[in-house]
Amino acid sequence: MLEAFTYHWKENFSQLTANNAQLLLAVSGGVDSVVLTHLIVQSGFDFRIAHCNFQLRGEESERDEQFVLALGKRYGKEVLIKRFDTEVFAAAHKMAIQEAARELRYAWFNTIREDSWLVTAHHADDNIETMLMHLFRGTGIKGLAGIQPMQAERALIRPLLPFRKQELVEYAKTMQLDFVEDSSNSSDKYTRNFFRNQLIPTIKEIFPRVEENILHTIDHLNEALEVYNQSVGVQLKKLKLIKGHEVHVPVLKWKQATPLHTLTWELLKPYGFTSAQTEEAIKLLDASNGSYLQSPTHRLIRNRKWMIIAENANEQAAHIIIEETDSEVRFADKTLKIQSSKIKSQNSVISATASEAFLDATKIRFPLLLRKWKQGDYFYPLGMQKKKKLSRFFIDLKLSAIDKEKVWVLEMDKKIIWIIGYRIDDRFKITDNTTNALQFVVL
Repeated sequence: MLEAFTYHWKENFSQLTANNAQLLLAVSGGVDSVVLTHLIVQSGFDFRIAHCNFQLRGEESERDEQFVLALGKRYGKEVLIKRFDTEVFAAAHKMAIQEAARELRYAWFNTIREDSWLVTAHHADDNIETMLMHLFRGTGIKGLAGIQPMQAERALIRPLLPFRKQELVEYAKTMQLDFVEDSSNSSDKYTRNFFRNQLIPTIKEIFPRVEENILHTIDHLNEALEVYNQSVGVQLKKLKLIKGHEVHVPVLKWKQATPLHTLTWELLKPYGFTSAQTEEAIKLLDASNGSYLQSPTHRLIRNRKWMIIAENANEQAAHIIIEETDSEVRFADKTLKIQSSKIKSQNSVISATASEAFLDATKIRFPLLLRKWKQGDYFYPLGMQKKKKLSRFFIDLKLSAIDKEKVWVLEMDKKIIWIIGYRIDDRFKITDNTTNALQFVVL
């Protein structure tokens, strides 16, 4: 088995060698993770062990923790232990216990992983069960392709995927490896256990080679997945226009994309949208300007002839007081610098840029207020004697909904003196009589 393990490693993880790779092994104490640990030791890798105690099985959970600590001591490796109040977390987040445990487990692994690759003991039988669960829940080709041996973006590898559970048990017996048994594996209250203990054995009565057939199907689907990914990648590249942290897609091109549902899902998936929102996103293509669909991290916004994917706006109502003694103020991800300036002539400030404003110092009284703009705000645009609502001003500038959300204003005595990055108020401009100015610069 070591020879097969080494061959599989070279085929799938050749960039990770005993000389350059640090590993973090997820070890429960069961036969799968114990065999994984032994094979990693035999392969000469340096590693640490991480063990999760979900405190779901009373004394048995404590036994498992002590077993893993002893395993680490036997191999002379550091063992990291984390105890979770899994039932409390699951209830608070309205999750199933298994889902909550997975969420907690991987969140912790990410905090301790550092520069290590996370290694889990998922094997071929896990892959069969996962593929069937995806099938019954409803999934696409990626779900049917099962568990992937490597997820580079998560620095995660699964080197036992080619091996059946029985092979791992036999290896443990041959090498006289001790391990612990999880009594909950016999309970069918968990979905995976039901598939393992009830569904698959029943299907085998009619199709004795069902497991081997499913594994072959997974291999075929993974090959198809490569073609699928290449094709989708080419089409998405034609659709997307990257602008800073935003993705812009022409509405007409999106509507003409084929197959529409598949490409819509692949386009939105990286931004936290669910497959259930695919149909809503397609309806948004015909919605009114400003309509949007939201994920936990992003929004999809209809903006005239464009669809825009942008990070959710920071909802905090930031109000920053600027005193006369302040020379520098931080806001959002920018810095506002303030300094006095002597004016020799009005022409000396004509070159002011959008990120710079010169205002008549005699007309400015501190403190000033730096804040996000809001509906109802108005000002007197430079060169005009009539007031104008900011919402109308933004329409004239054809600002997108995203751009408007990023606008900050500088206010004095409830009067807006500068729409930062756009226009100053005419009442506070430099005139021929101005001798002292305040210079505001955004960096």
